[in-house]
Amino acid sequence: MSALPKYRLTASEYLTIERAAAYKSEFYQGEMFAMAGASKEHNRVKENLIGLMFSQLLGTPCSSTSSDQRVLIEETGLYTYPDIVVTCGPGEYDPDDEDSLTNPTAIIEVLSPSTEGYDRGAKFRQYTRIRSLKEYLVVAQAEAAIERYARQADGTWNITSFVGLEAELAFESMPVRIPLGSIYRGVEFAGAAVVG
Repeated sequence: MSALPKYRLTASEYLTIERAAAYKSEFYQGEMFAMAGASKEHNRVKENLIGLMFSQLLGTPCSSTSSDQRVLIEETGLYTYPDIVVTCGPGEYDPDDEDSLTNPTAIIEVLSPSTEGYDRGAKFRQYTRIRSLKEYLVVAQAEAAIERYARQADGTWNITSFVGLEAELAFESMPVRIPLGSIYRGVEFAGAAVVG
């Protein structure tokens, strides 16, 4: 007895379902993956960061959006919703879907216990296939720690760590510098007081 083959959605079918859905889903190789909700610490870190970045990007060719911006990795077919996306210059979109950005300059993911392995591994490898991407940041929510991966001229990625509330996050692809103390304001680390 053979099992029935699993039905694989086309990208067009996914986009039709996604536009009508009450929740967001990623799409890869014919399958949809519902996105889970986030913790209050995750949301606080993300909102602090997007607000601080917005004010520093005013008057530059760069702009940021948070987790409702869908990104298509054209080379692999992954549709995903990063926590924060920065585009420097005009946005380019999937010809089949005007809401799916294809040319981010920087992507930021706030790590969650359930997604950390994916964000650091398979998802990062997917992101490296985006030709326009210059920086990828992973931001811890349980401690004041950020890792920035910056694409080098030879295509390799250089990692820089920013650790501790006194450290300052500095981007390479845009004129943004933010103290980690501000990024983690209002966040309660396990066993510690809320960051001022």
